[in-house]
Amino acid sequence: MMFRGDAVFSFHPVKRKARSLLALLAAVLGSGPWVSAVGAQEPSGGLAYTIAKIKPSIVGVGSFQRTRTPPAVFRGTGFAVHDGVHVMTNAHVLPEAIDRANFETLAVFAASGGAQSVRQAELAALDEEHDVAVLKIGGAPLPAIRLGDSDRVREGEEYAFTGFPIGMVLGLYPVTHRGIISAISPIAIPAPRAKNLDRQTLRRLGSSYEVFQLDATAYPGNSGSPLYDVKTGEVVGILNKVFVQETKENLLEKPSGISYAIPIKYGRNLLRQKLGLQ
Repeated sequence: MMFRGDAVFSFHPVKRKARSLLALLAAVLGSGPWVSAVGAQEPSGGLAYTIAKIKPSIVGVGSFQRTRTPPAVFRGTGFAVHDGVHVMTNAHVLPEAIDRANFETLAVFAASGGAQSVRQAELAALDEEHDVAVLKIGGAPLPAIRLGDSDRVREGEEYAFTGFPIGMVLGLYPVTHRGIISAISPIAIPAPRAKNLDRQTLRRLGSSYEVFQLDATAYPGNSGSPLYDVKTGEVVGILNKVFVQETKENLLEKPSGISYAIPIKYGRNLLRQKLGLQ
């Protein structure tokens, strides 16, 4: 119901018997587990609460070289896991090479309470087949995100992901998108023409596995973002690619709204098999 701003309300006196009944009702309600509608808060477990819990764990991933302009080069998103000094991201987010001779380092970029920091990182484990990497970072531990069970994900369920869709252009302010699992489909789709097949596609066709297709808008900077349950914040996947309908140059202007995520079970396997972490 909507009331106009110039509406006139008239109040009529309540009879004595009615007042006594209201007083009795107020006394009964006051003694029970009731919450006043005035100042009532949204129950915990909503997306707003989950985002607040997730954001401190989100980092940028790239490289840092003090003598370079700019010194920081952003390549994708990552998120803290396990003990807070390990960061999970995509394998393709990592630089192809690090110029250590000129003091370039692998790095993550974190923000806390408005303060931004650069953390030196080292590659701890790599799974190129499933496009997952784990870094170990210096400094104090970050809040770690809990990993969920990606085998229980179903089509039609709603999830969210948080990361840096356009890098650090607007600063280290993680952005959240959400959508449903549109399909659980193979990582590689056969090309319609033989000339479109390359070595990477052929390899994926030979060892294909299922990934999550989302009806959510993501951008290249979202690579490595955690895909998580909107209520619990448990991570079920890692954003790793976006369907491009025209060219990469037009992706910001004309996003396809189709994104893909790697099931988190491959990240869990990497932590357990390569690092002995649960």
